[in-house]
Amino acid sequence: MDVAIIFIVWAILLFLGVPVGFSLIIAGLMYFIIGDWNLVYASGAQLIDGIDNFTLLAIPFFIFTGMLMNSSGITDRIFEFARSLVGHINGGMGHVNITASLMFSGMSGSSLADAGGLGQLEIRTMRRAGYDDDFNGGLTASSAILSGIIPPSLNMIIYAAIANVSVASMFIAGLVPGLLVAISLFATSYFLAKKRGYPVLERASLKAIGKDFLRAFWALLTPVIIIGGIFSGYFTPTEAAVVSSTYALILGFLVYRELNFKKLYTVIVDSMKMTGVVVLMLAAVEFFGQFIAREQVPIMVADFFLGATENPIILLLLIALLLLILGTFIEALALLVLVVPVLIPVVTSVGIDPIFFGVFVILCLMIGILTPPMGMALFVVSRVGDIPVGTMYRGVLPFLLPLFVVLVLMIFVPEISTFLVDILN
Repeated sequence: MDVAIIFIVWAILLFLGVPVGFSLIIAGLMYFIIGDWNLVYASGAQLIDGIDNFTLLAIPFFIFTGMLMNSSGITDRIFEFARSLVGHINGGMGHVNITASLMFSGMSGSSLADAGGLGQLEIRTMRRAGYDDDFNGGLTASSAILSGIIPPSLNMIIYAAIANVSVASMFIAGLVPGLLVAISLFATSYFLAKKRGYPVLERASLKAIGKDFLRAFWALLTPVIIIGGIFSGYFTPTEAAVVSSTYALILGFLVYRELNFKKLYTVIVDSMKMTGVVVLMLAAVEFFGQFIAREQVPIMVADFFLGATENPIILLLLIALLLLILGTFIEALALLVLVVPVLIPVVTSVGIDPIFFGVFVILCLMIGILTPPMGMALFVVSRVGDIPVGTMYRGVLPFLLPLFVVLVLMIFVPEISTFLVDILN
């Protein structure tokens, strides 16, 4: 069957609003039913094989951890500590927003969880301080992508499982690019706030900073436990996810005492829903991948790109352009599991490090969820912050430019993401 027909069917299903996971399964079934019905039985097993991976067990526990943090008063404590720490700098609440997201990124692993959980608190507080909604929404959506880059990023766990690389190495590789993204947002926030004349907060005393730090201390230990435990060899990333969720439960019930069984039930249900979406998508992509493999789509893609150039830098620029365009229309997770199996053979054939490529792809996808007209983070922040989508479009544009600069810098200096991995290895 013509490969184009299957992709057209899949695109039509997406346009009609069919969820990505179901659209992939339907398109894959269509291929096998028309081509060879007997293959349906064998390929159906791939729905299970696609999620039969020990590494992927980390996903539900990190999702659970992030949602527990949102429901246990932890986000409030992190935000207050960030406010006392950087609120007096020119840029005021903008810097508080970024700092809080930077801290929260070491716990949640999900950009949309950051945007939906911490975002509501950030926007409400910035409004009260006199900041405009376009700035509030654009910055909140932009700072949320830190959770997709800085460990324990769910995107990195999924990439590692698909590309067969070390999760720990991916976590290390994401640290410096994540900090560069944060610095670029700080700089943009500083200049925009100064230009618009936004107020700054009164400098907090050392006593107040210390008090807020102590209130947030146990929560701030979460990323230390996760990353420290993995890098020291005490537990694997999957075991780290279990430890972090257990620790979050202890904080919620025994330390901060803001979590009760009613809230816990809601957190469990919401975590199961989100996990179900992720797992369905992974299983569906494995099933759809049988069609891709049988029709030799990776070879076609490799021939297309390598026919255009074998220069790694130009190749990465072309891939970035493709991902940024697709990322405005397709959800980041779906795009990640779709493109990685196809592109990995292409980039490794020209000597591009798969660890670097993982961070590069994830940064492209994170920029994609910020890009109008369909950037997912824009709609999440619009909903939780009660900000018109048009205002979100206008507000995010100034923050996209520095993100593009970081992306281009990574392309020309890939060691930004790999030098720590090389040192620790």
